[in-house]
Amino acid sequence: MSEPQPSQEQSQQRREGPHDTIYIGKKPLMTYVTSTLIQLANQPTVTIKARGLSIGRAVDVSQITLKRMESAGYKIGDVRIGSETVQSEDGRTRNVSTIEIEIKKS
Repeated sequence: MSEPQPSQEQSQQRREGPHDTIYIGKKPLMTYVTSTLIQLANQPTVTIKARGLSIGRAVDVSQITLKRMESAGYKIGDVRIGSETVQSEDGRTRNVSTIEIEIKKS
């Protein structure tokens, strides 16, 4: 019997970064807010990453997190924007916008 394969999001997280990074996808918004708050309880800094159509959701997650934890003294750190070249299923390459939002304890 073969082992279950990790999802694309899980394997991407293992390849690209540490465990203090939240990758935004298509799950409900509050799932990412909860994950961010859990990470902030254990880490001084958490980075929220998204690309393409998920960028707006990443901004929402960061703002909800800050509003919810206003008294805890969290603030937005660096915000990095960029683009990645991605190959589509039909073989073409295209650019996809990316964002990284850092939330840290003051």
